[in-house]
Amino acid sequence: MPGAFFESGANGVKIRVRLQPAGRADQVLGLMQDADGQAALKASVTKAPEGGKANAALIKLLAKEWKVAKTTLEVIQGHSSRSKTLHLAGDGLELAARLTAWSESKGWDA
Repeated sequence: MPGAFFESGANGVKIRVRLQPAGRADQVLGLMQDADGQAALKASVTKAPEGGKANAALIKLLAKEWKVAKTTLEVIQGHSSRSKTLHLAGDGLELAARLTAWSESKGWDA
C-alpha cells in the first residue's frame, strides 16, 4: 500500500479516513487504499450520519485511541462524505512518529 494514511506538516498532521457510520461498534478497522490509491484509516462508529454526530463520534474514537485531546482533532474536508480528511494539531514530526508507532503496534504499515 503506497504511502502513509497521514501527512506531516509544521502545525500538525492531516489524516485520511474512510468512515462507516451507523456501524456495529466504534472502532478503528485498519488501513485501506482509497479511490485515489492513497492509504486511508478505516473506522466505524455507531452514530448515524446526521447533524455531525458521526463526525463527533469519530473524533472521540480517535482522540481516545491516540490519547490526545478531542479539541486537537478537526474534520477539515468531507464533512458529509465517508471519505474525510482530519487535522490533528500539534508538532507534526512528533505526531507523525506517534501515529507511525501506533499503526505498527496494530500490525499495520503506516
